[in-house]
Amino acid sequence: MKYLKVNLEETADAEVLKNTLLQLKGVASVEIVDDENPESELKKAFAKTKEQLKKGDYETLVNDIFEIIIKK
Repeated sequence: MKYLKVNLEETADAEVLKNTLLQLKGVASVEIVDDENPESELKKAFAKTKEQLKKGDYETLVNDIFEIIIKK
């Protein structure tokens, strides 16, 4: 898997760029990472999963994973 890092100007609309890139052939996914807010969506998801496992909330964890699989 290859990754592309792009630095955007403050005026750039990251969501528009993300949607445009997703329409290109060969682009599997796009994640917006904000260096000023380094907690990416992936980090948030891992933190949530960790808490669910600690609490024994397996049903919600499985439902979350199932929802992710269906979205793609």
